[in-house]
Amino acid sequence: MRKTFIVLAVAALSCLGTSAFAQRYNGGLIDKIVAVVGGEMVSLADIESEVQMMRAQGMASDRNMRCEILEQMLESKLFLMQARIDSLSISSDMVENQLNSRIDQYRSYFGGEEGLEEYFGKPLYRLREEWRQQLEDMSLTQQEQSNIAETVPEMTPYDVKQYLDTVDVNRLPVVPIKYQMSQICIYPDREAAALAVKERLLALRERIINGEKFATLARMYSEDPGSARRGGELGMVSKSVYWPAFSDAAMALRPGTISQIVETPDGFHIIEVLEKKGDMFNARHILLKPQYTQEDQDKAFKTLDSLRTEIMNKAVTFELAARFYSEDPATRTNGGQMSDPNTGSSYFEIDQLKPQDYAAISDLEVGDISVPIASRDNEGLNQDREGNLVFKIIRLDKILPAHTATFENDFTDLAAQVRYEKQMKVIDKFIDGKIDETYIVLDPMFKDCEFNRSGWASKFREE
Repeated sequence: MRKTFIVLAVAALSCLGTSAFAQRYNGGLIDKIVAVVGGEMVSLADIESEVQMMRAQGMASDRNMRCEILEQMLESKLFLMQARIDSLSISSDMVENQLNSRIDQYRSYFGGEEGLEEYFGKPLYRLREEWRQQLEDMSLTQQEQSNIAETVPEMTPYDVKQYLDTVDVNRLPVVPIKYQMSQICIYPDREAAALAVKERLLALRERIINGEKFATLARMYSEDPGSARRGGELGMVSKSVYWPAFSDAAMALRPGTISQIVETPDGFHIIEVLEKKGDMFNARHILLKPQYTQEDQDKAFKTLDSLRTEIMNKAVTFELAARFYSEDPATRTNGGQMSDPNTGSSYFEIDQLKPQDYAAISDLEVGDISVPIASRDNEGLNQDREGNLVFKIIRLDKILPAHTATFENDFTDLAAQVRYEKQMKVIDKFIDGKIDETYIVLDPMFKDCEFNRSGWASKFREE
């Protein structure tokens, strides 16, 4: 199945202006217009910019890659032209937010505006203009694709049954094994652990003020492995990269001064600012995280083990115990039943489970309750963090074995697949129709490309 929908807009319109590393083609050629699509154009520099981005992601570049990129760009131009005809509007605020985010990322990566401008070979104001136009085009293209796809209505039971009657069974989705679970959670004494880590940081701050080097202590004690080996130094980056509390504290410091203790979701910090430039700064920090003792675990495990025994002896139900004793606000109100915070589903595939949780239930039968375990909560789910330490027992409520999707059990999944396939057909029909009716001229230097769509073959300029 060709994933034309939405993906091609991102791939084709994410070019970053003329690349400083453009490939030299035969005869020393660096740049020229290689495609005209109505009133839109594609240049070699556009293609090479996309190649550079893909190389940065570890993909090998070759002639086939350039052919694929060109075809994606051509298709995107067709959507862009139609978006202009349909007078679609652009959210200026959204574009500006995306633009500022992109610039912040590149300034941080290249160590400031000077490094960014040197890499791209252009002043920042020129890059802003080019990237703003690209983001506006991307917005229009994605809107047009969505509008075309949305002409396909939601699928009815009749649509799904008709699909099942005609489709090859090998094309039906395989639903992986899923688990439904409930939990009772107890957190360690976070207040006591936070107090202990603050006392350690205050002692380190005092040592620095008394003359010891911040960098030396950061190497010895900081629990941020990425910066500790550099003496705690983070590098010149935009303040938007960090948690607001961290950035606010750093921006308020004079270079060479040491902050008070700063708390973020990552832990507790002391900060030394080395340099500030506009909304960017370079700082050192020492990060310490709350540490929990074996006594914390033993205490929680003893409580959880007692609850497990009471539940197994039918002295209390799991649901009632969860409501009274669990310290997880997301699950205790519904008797401990776990649900995916992103989808709201009460069923989990294996790769959606935390390793500790899966290890606890992997050998259980339905209705069994695990022994107490140490795991992590969902606080860091969307920040690439592992979450906070939590102790829990888990009951395995139900197992849905892996199976080929059926109308009775998987209507929602099947309806989504049927609609998606219909949307792909509508998108393909739009593109093929636009190729036939649009003025398109392609440079013969790409004539050997094996495009997915046969319609491009008649669009090459004669040599």
